[in-house]
Amino acid sequence: MGMTITEKILARAAGRDRVAPGELISARVDAVLGNDITAPLAIREFEKIGVERVFDKDRVYLVPDHFTPNKDIKSAEQAKEMREFARRQGLTYYFEVGRMGIEHCLLPEQGLVGPGDVIIGADSHTCTYGALGAFATGVGSTDLAAAMALGETWFKVPESVKFVYEGELPEWVGGKDLILYTIGDIGVEGALYQAMEFTGPAIANLSMDGRFTMANMAIEAGAKNGIIAPDIRTLEYVQGRTIRPFELFASDPDAVYARTITYDVSKIEPQVAFPHSPDNTRPVTEAGRVEIDQVVIGSCTNGRMEDLRLAARVLERRRVHAGVRLIVIPGTQEIYRQAMEEGLLAIFIQAGAAVSTPTCGPCLGGHMGVLARGERAVATTNRNFVGRMGHPESEVYLTNPAVAAASAVLGRIAHPGEVV
Repeated sequence: MGMTITEKILARAAGRDRVAPGELISARVDAVLGNDITAPLAIREFEKIGVERVFDKDRVYLVPDHFTPNKDIKSAEQAKEMREFARRQGLTYYFEVGRMGIEHCLLPEQGLVGPGDVIIGADSHTCTYGALGAFATGVGSTDLAAAMALGETWFKVPESVKFVYEGELPEWVGGKDLILYTIGDIGVEGALYQAMEFTGPAIANLSMDGRFTMANMAIEAGAKNGIIAPDIRTLEYVQGRTIRPFELFASDPDAVYARTITYDVSKIEPQVAFPHSPDNTRPVTEAGRVEIDQVVIGSCTNGRMEDLRLAARVLERRRVHAGVRLIVIPGTQEIYRQAMEEGLLAIFIQAGAAVSTPTCGPCLGGHMGVLARGERAVATTNRNFVGRMGHPESEVYLTNPAVAAASAVLGRIAHPGEVV
């Protein structure tokens, strides 16, 4: 009996020939990650353990991205705690403001994660790195502390669910729409503690940016991880970029899955997730007239170059609606620089948008775009729970960057075809 890609990676990390779903294993980790919200808690727990040094100063990554640049005294104190720990430990990969990015955009860009890796992060969207063919998942701060000390952690091997995407993507439909459609189909607990394995011709033709978006939101279906087997696109992305040797894994033809679900992507429209859940989805053409106050384009889900180019295509030579605030947040400093060189930032500014340095900011209701009572926002972020972006009586609608940009122009949820 064969194994899935997730099972193979975990078997390698556990030093075993094979593992099976439901088994409890101890596995070596290739990297651990913390941010300015979760790392301070982990640091305090780490210091209670009694070890002096982290297991490997080259494999502990700290990225202050949620409340940075610091929005208040408390966030400044948390960032300081993180910064001082990184200095005491001599961590190679600590990213300060001005050199940082949103963590799940930054780590792949910097080559700090690669195919075959086992990566844990004290952030639920660590599953993003599954787009590279890695096993990546979120953990709590105490688990992060133990892994920083030991270089290993425990897992229950998840069952795998295969999602096969057939057909060709229509115009304006991308990775965000595929994952929203999938979550809308199976629900926010539809893949609870399972590995979501994305495959099929449409995935083979999907860009790396689109793949990162899909893996990023696997957690919104309750999944342990999302994963895409490496192919030529993956190799083109990682070769010359990754800091460590990598190993390629793929599922065996006779691997066992909990179930297999197939979609014809040619029938999928741009999707909108209505409040207050990522599975409350419908096609944008069925959204009705929903007037909005704010649009956010960015986040670890859709703050990459492809996303900014798509938004700029819609916004070029157009103006943001007088009643709407548009906030654009490039995912990293490198994306910011490239967007500037390509003239995208000029398009955004001329349209009437505010362009921010990289930060998670409004995605978690932190800063740079918090919503007031009764306000509605269209966002390319990943969650739209009650109060996620501000006041409990505000509303967040999740879309792809093209729908977000079109909505900013028309002042209501809109299909990009209405604008372009």
